[in-house]
Amino acid sequence: MAVAAMAAYGTQFVMQHSDPVPELNVSNWIGSKPAPIAGVASVIDGDTIEIHGQRIRFNGIDAPESRQKCNDVKGVEYPCGRRAANALDNFLAASRPVHCRFVTWDRYGRFVGECRRADGSSVASWMVEHGQALDWPRYSHGAYAEQQAKAEAAKVGLWVGTFQAPWEWRAAHADGAAPSSQPLGLVSRKLVAQNGYSCEPRRTCKQISSCDEAQWYLGNCPWGRKLDRDSDGVACETLC
Repeated sequence: MAVAAMAAYGTQFVMQHSDPVPELNVSNWIGSKPAPIAGVASVIDGDTIEIHGQRIRFNGIDAPESRQKCNDVKGVEYPCGRRAANALDNFLAASRPVHCRFVTWDRYGRFVGECRRADGSSVASWMVEHGQALDWPRYSHGAYAEQQAKAEAAKVGLWVGTFQAPWEWRAAHADGAAPSSQPLGLVSRKLVAQNGYSCEPRRTCKQISSCDEAQWYLGNCPWGRKLDRDSDGVACETLC
């Protein structure tokens, strides 16, 4: 009886004096407002880069998704998402490093910022003016409307042919709506449970069965970038 009483007392003491387990969410991990980031950028897709392991989404613009295709002036389909990423990569390579000022966190936990090359050129502005991305009024409030009008009038980039706005394309492909470019290390436990994916053990493209699985590893695992050898934001291209 004495042992049982002591055990009951111990349990009550622990319950009263233990700190509650913090809820697992992005805001607990990433903090409030990070300092500006500068460095040589790796291109994830047409509106997302990575500097020092931190994924950064450009504020106010939206570029075609990595798997998105558009039609050229003759109606021939082409990979506009990859083309936008390549255009961004070439633009950034001309004047390094890139400097990004924090604006906000998006709903996927990504750092959203305004970025400039070493020479001061606005990355978002250049992408829109050259038809590789669109002004996203929902977030930009028309900040890049003038650049977009120039691109449309000159028929450059996306404006050469026909295309679907990236936000509309994502809505039509809801199964892949969540971006692959979540910050490294911010692995959603709910997502792991639903999809059965895990960063352990390490995988190769030969061991991966689908494009969605490959993209998940690319966006969530520290070793995921090895699945994207040409750094175009598409992992295991034979699957995608």
